[in-house]
Amino acid sequence: QVQLVESGGGLVQAGDSLRLSCAASGRTVSSLAMGWFRQAPGKDREFVAALSRGGGWRNYADSVKGRFTISRDNAKNAAYLQMNTLKPEDTAVYYCAAGVSDYTRDFNYWGQGTQVTVSS
Repeated sequence: QVQLVESGGGLVQAGDSLRLSCAASGRTVSSLAMGWFRQAPGKDREFVAALSRGGGWRNYADSVKGRFTISRDNAKNAAYLQMNTLKPEDTAVYYCAAGVSDYTRDFNYWGQGTQVTVSS
């Protein structure tokens, strides 16, 4: 079983940067596709970014393309979401996800989420 724990959320101003971390246990992140999703109040959870097991494929939602970067650190068994030029519409609970298949937005394991609030 894979456990995922997110951290790094907080309250920032528009234009600021924030890096979310996702610590994994139970399996090495190098063997998993990693992803990030978010859910704003009153809205459905939406895809943000995905990274293939080999690291050669990245996929982003159009709304974050060019501002967010997904990455992993195999030595730390963690994944990250670097978020730059944050906007108030980025406010949401951000969830880390992991899966056993590449090139998909379907994931098998989920963290509990971390709140990101961007003030204008």
